[in-house]
Amino acid sequence: MEKHRNMPKICPSCGNRLSVRALHCGECDTRVEGDYALPSIMRLSDDDRRFVLDFVLCSGSLKEMARAMSLSYPTVRNRLDDIISQLKSFESNETNR
Repeated sequence: MEKHRNMPKICPSCGNRLSVRALHCGECDTRVEGDYALPSIMRLSDDDRRFVLDFVLCSGSLKEMARAMSLSYPTVRNRLDDIISQLKSFESNETNR
């Protein structure tokens, strides 16, 4: 099974945010080109995206997340609040473009 690499989000040359320019189907070789913004969830750090995935897999239970991460409930709640704030900021910046 082929291991997928993480999608880069930041330009290695100038440090600005990257956008998606093309998509490709490896099965039929179809290519779709354009200038697409990364979805807000993809703009989170790898750790924050993992947190969101784990949160969903825990059925949205912060209590379960705290137990699984061996952290206090308030610590997990604060982390979620930070991620929510980031996502709202991403969405607000996209709306203001």
